[in-house]
Amino acid sequence: MIKVITLCGSTKFKEQFEKANAYHTLQGNIVISLGFFEQSEGIETQEQAELLEEIHYKKINMSDEIFVIDVNGYIGESTKKEIEYAKQQGELVSYYSESDKVINHLSTKLRQVKGITHRSLLYFR
Repeated sequence: MIKVITLCGSTKFKEQFEKANAYHTLQGNIVISLGFFEQSEGIETQEQAELLEEIHYKKINMSDEIFVIDVNGYIGESTKKEIEYAKQQGELVSYYSESDKVINHLSTKLRQVKGITHRSLLYFR
């Protein structure tokens, strides 16, 4: 069954967001990620930060599940609020720290494959 999964976590973990996005997509899910990585790319104003937060909560509303990018167990205040909100909405919450070995293994395998096509990616499921 195809699920809609929103990725949540600190914007300083851009690489892990990208790996989780690829992993969950290859599992046949629709993945909603961040449009901006504020800590990596810089947000200019408080107004922009508030807009991105509002958009992210709407993404959570659209989801069946959130996947928390909690590298080394780190969960910031904003992410804690997102987790609580998702739970209040009855959504499943899962964590990168509980599946990072699987995600990293798949990322390594994908880099080793030459001539990979979209069709062949389906066989990694």
